[in-house]
Order: sequence, then C-alpha cells, then structure tokens
Amino acid sequence: MQHSENAQGVEDVVWAPPRRFGPRSAPARRAILEAARARFAEDGYEKTTIRAVAADAGVDPAMVMRYYGSKADLFDATVRVASDLEDLTKVPREEIGRRFARAMLGRWERGENKPEAAALRAAPTHPEAARSVQRSFNEHVLPALRRAFPDDPDIETRAGLVLTQGIGTALLRYVLEIEPVASMDYETLIEAVGASIQRHLTAPLGSAA
Repeated sequence: MQHSENAQGVEDVVWAPPRRFGPRSAPARRAILEAARARFAEDGYEKTTIRAVAADAGVDPAMVMRYYGSKADLFDATVRVASDLEDLTKVPREEIGRRFARAMLGRWERGENKPEAAALRAAPTHPEAARSVQRSFNEHVLPALRRAFPDDPDIETRAGLVLTQGIGTALLRYVLEIEPVASMDYETLIEAVGASIQRHLTAPLGSAA
C-alpha cells in the first residue's frame, strides 16, 4: 500500500509493491530523511508536505514516495532513526534506571531531538504520529527491556510505565518548558528520573517503595 498527494495536498492511497533498494540509492534516501527531519521540526506534521520535503532534498516528489511510501511512513522513519538504546544486558540491574534515563533524555539535552519533538507535538491530534510513537516503543524500548529482564512476566507493563517517565519528562522540560523542570540541573534530573524508572523496573508493581 502506498499513498500519493493529490493537487490539494491530500494523500490518496494506491497499491505499490514492497520497496527494496540497493546501496546506490543511499545518498538520496539520506538527503530525503534529513530534509524531512528539518521540515517536520519546523512546520509540524500537518503542514509538512511531500513536495516541500522533496524540494528541500533536491529530488522529485515521486522519488520521496518511491523510497518512503507516504508522509506517515516518512515521519515514522525520522523518529525510528533516533531511537537507539544501548545494550542494557551489559548494565548492572541496579544501574539500568539511571542509564535508561540518560539514554532517553540525552538526545534532548544535546538538542538532537527534532524527530522526537515533532512526534510529541503531533501525537495528540494526529493518529499517524501517535502510531509512530507506539512503533518506536514496540521496536526499540520494549525489546531493549525484554532483553535486560528476560524472566519478568510483567516487563511489558513495566516498560510502558518507564515510557511515561521518559515522555513526560521530555514533554515538560523540552517541549512545554515548564518550570522548575525546564531549568533543573541535568544530572539532578537524571538521578530523579532514573530512580523512578528503576522502581518501575524492579519494585513490585503497585509498590510505593
């Protein structure tokens, strides 16, 4: 399934075969992805168009559709590219909360958070953006924690609670800039958020301690 924009900028759905590309297409795909990241960050999900991304990347709109399929898929690719987490199986269990907090918030603190910021801004009003956040959780966050806690039957619930800490903190500090969280010392923030994540991961569910 593939989407295409009509003259009014509305996407129509058309059939397309699965996309497979060789290394020669890599430069064009990278240019499109970087242009999309910048455009989504600047204009938001709703106002970004395939035509605008193509113009920024110096390619034809048909090439964007060929490589990424739809605006929703392109948006998803910009978010997933920034979803790398370290191998938590190599981290002592008592340190995972702190390491996870640093992994989730470090990109935001360094100003490398454009795809994630666009996703959080768009998710409440655009189902495609919300699905992108869900996919990022399913494909990156949950597997990383399952590998670290392979014998925990509640790890999916725990992972969801962990995500509330990461997304909530990112939203307040970097998107809404709500005080005092917005100006809180970063290392102090990591310690506090990391401790909450650690409780979600290792304390009995529902425990206050």
